[in-house]
Amino acid sequence: MKKITVKEMSYCALFAALMAVCSQIQIPLPLIPINLAIFAVLLCGGLLRPVCALLALGTYVLLGLVGVPVFAGFKAGVGTLFGNTGGYIVGYVLAAYLTALFRQRWGASYPRLCVGMAVSVLVCYAFGTVWFMVLSGNGLWVSLSYCVLPFLPGDALKILLAALLTRRLQKALCR
Repeated sequence: MKKITVKEMSYCALFAALMAVCSQIQIPLPLIPINLAIFAVLLCGGLLRPVCALLALGTYVLLGLVGVPVFAGFKAGVGTLFGNTGGYIVGYVLAAYLTALFRQRWGASYPRLCVGMAVSVLVCYAFGTVWFMVLSGNGLWVSLSYCVLPFLPGDALKILLAALLTRRLQKALCR
């Protein structure tokens, strides 16, 4: 396994910070706000190696866990991470890792990036929705109507834009 370089560590820190910022850019909804976090997740996975994507998002989660207000709505702590929306935060880590893994294995053409990112978002949705169902006691359809359906159009747009930006930024980051 290739060691993580100082440059890659810098990118990990940059993406942890980008996640913190994108999590705050939001449209509040009653249960789960619409924000740009998944966009940052996809960009992270699109540009970093899988281990680095995991490290970047793991850093973001650990920052929030120890009390730095990096989660949506400037929230932090154990209560937020293990609350109703905590499954999506954990799902972000999985989505970034999977996006990076798909890009590494399938290549970085625009259509393949879009498919890999879509699958990663679905995994994040699945993990977060099951978590929400367990903690809230809601059934599948109610949980989907709260946690997934309102976000599909925006997340589709985020996938398309993240794949496009990934293709453009790859050239600059490889220098």
